[in-house]
Amino acid sequence: MFVRTAGDRDLAAVRALLVETWHATYDAIYGAAKVTEITDQWHSIASLRTRLTRPNSEFLVADDGKRIGGVAFAEGADGGELVVLKQLYVLPVLQGRGIGGMLLDEIIESFPEARAIRLEVEEQNKRAIAFYEANGFVRSGDAGEHTGPSGEQTLVYRRPLAG
Repeated sequence: MFVRTAGDRDLAAVRALLVETWHATYDAIYGAAKVTEITDQWHSIASLRTRLTRPNSEFLVADDGKRIGGVAFAEGADGGELVVLKQLYVLPVLQGRGIGGMLLDEIIESFPEARAIRLEVEEQNKRAIAFYEANGFVRSGDAGEHTGPSGEQTLVYRRPLAG
């Protein structure tokens, strides 16, 4: 897999990846119907397309020439001092092969002025939490800006970056 900037021609594959990954991750937590409702709204082609031109952001895919195996999206905040990781997903069959780490590294490299990276994660998404903790993130005392479909607050994790 190699990591590159996402383009318009990738959007259908990115949507398919997000739908598959969300169902694999969240069906047991929220139920398949709720996950379908969320992915139809949040991961529509139109919604994804807006990310391609969003200022001060990076939209990446991991590609092996045959399929998109992972996706990441992040935005700069606080005058470029902070990277907010909005999404990092890898196809379930490809998880554990270093693709998530490659995407995370490239996101960080895309914001060289940043001093920290922040993300929110569902408390029940134990696999994601383990990944982020293994990659140097620590739980912050900050309250999550989002709530999950069941009304629970997301957990906030941060990692300092060399500035």
